[in-house]
Amino acid sequence: MINRIVVVGSGVMGRGIAYVGATGGFSVTLVDINESALQNAKKEIESIFEKGLSRGKITAEAAENARALLNYENDLAKAAASAHLIIEAVPEIAHIKKQVFETIEEHATESCYFATNTSTMSPTEIASYAKRPNKTIAMHFFNPVHKMPLVEIVRGLETSDETAEVIREVAAKMGKETVVINEFPGFVTSRISALVGNEAFYMLQEGLGTPEEIDKAIKLGLNYPMGPFELVDLVGLDARLNNLKYLHEKLGEKYRPAPLLEQYVKAGRLGRKSGKGVYDYTNKEEMVRK
Repeated sequence: MINRIVVVGSGVMGRGIAYVGATGGFSVTLVDINESALQNAKKEIESIFEKGLSRGKITAEAAENARALLNYENDLAKAAASAHLIIEAVPEIAHIKKQVFETIEEHATESCYFATNTSTMSPTEIASYAKRPNKTIAMHFFNPVHKMPLVEIVRGLETSDETAEVIREVAAKMGKETVVINEFPGFVTSRISALVGNEAFYMLQEGLGTPEEIDKAIKLGLNYPMGPFELVDLVGLDARLNNLKYLHEKLGEKYRPAPLLEQYVKAGRLGRKSGKGVYDYTNKEEMVRK
């Protein structure tokens, strides 16, 4: 039975997973070696609680109970030792994920399940970084985690039926709908999202329209909740570029990153987290293109 969850990485996704884990009734430890990042995550999680309370999305009693279930830790080895499930939510860079999985394999109990929040990478390959492929799976959450209803559960080559069912039950307790699919690069959602977002950058560099006009056309014409530029600024242009590079390597030319996206990342325009991406967030809360 899963009671204690460790989430590795306190970035946008990790902090969101920690929040829904705690509100789902799990004891959650959020781990990051960077103390400043961990404190920022704690503040952001508290902000989510406060907004939820003010909008009636969560009761005061439920918020208080969830807060009591949240813990913050710098020592991954210490946290892993008592976990029933460890969810890795570090950047989409193989050597970073490898370091995490080697550490948790060394310190977690044999019964502990491992999950990766990768949006494109192979859960089979990631499982090879440890020694329990039957207990390793991908849990692809979506941003913002506390609002988006889906978790895409992706089985690796050797993931057991029992593991897939346990993880589906965990996601359901977090309040999420699930789809359980077999591994293929990009899964379902990332393959589509990467194509749409990349094509939007090609449109922008061709001068087809402004970011505002392209976003508006996609939202109102195709009924997307967010335009592709609003979305990439939220998830991070560097994260999108990493995903596209991986998909380009695995699936071919249709995923070649747009040169303009690469230029933005080289310029440090990474989205909301850096203050400027496709849109500028430095002077006012609403999006203003510079």
